[in-house]
Amino acid sequence: MAPKEKKDPKKGAKPGKANAKASAAAKATLRGVHSKKVRKVRLSTTFHRPKTLQLSRSPKYPRKSVPHEPRLDAHKIIINPLNTESAMKKIEENNTLVFICDVKANKRQIKEALKKLYDVDCVSVNTLIRPDGTKKAYARLTPDVDALDIAATKLSIV
Repeated sequence: MAPKEKKDPKKGAKPGKANAKASAAAKATLRGVHSKKVRKVRLSTTFHRPKTLQLSRSPKYPRKSVPHEPRLDAHKIIINPLNTESAMKKIEENNTLVFICDVKANKRQIKEALKKLYDVDCVSVNTLIRPDGTKKAYARLTPDVDALDIAATKLSIV
C-alpha cells in the first residue's frame, strides 16, 4: 500500500475567497441554469413569425440538361412577304413592306428580324391580327432605302 500524503496546511484549511467562489459555483450547478426564467414582454397582439436564415439554392444537378434554342428566331418570326394589290400599293406609295409574321412576335422582334434577314432599317412597324388568326406587319422603311427595290431584289415579289 502506498504511503498517505501529508496534508498541506495551505490547501483547504482556510475558508477564504477561493472556497466561497467554489461553493457558489457548486450551488449554481445544483440549482441549474434555467431556474430564473424571464418572460418576454409582448408589445403587440399579433404574432409575427421570426425571420430565419434563408440559404440560396445549391442544386445537386441542373434541372434542364440542355437549354432550348430561341423559340422565335428571325426565320420563324417572318413567315412570308405579302404581295396583294393593297400590299403592292403600300410598297410603291408609302415605302412600306408587308409581311405575314408569327402571332407571338412583337414589333421589336419583327424589326430585328427584318434587319437580320434583308439588311433594311425600319422607321416603324405596325401590326394587326387578321381575321384568319395570322399577324400582318407593315414595315415602313427609311427614306434612303427604296421598298420597291428591296421587293424586287431580295423578296422577288415584283
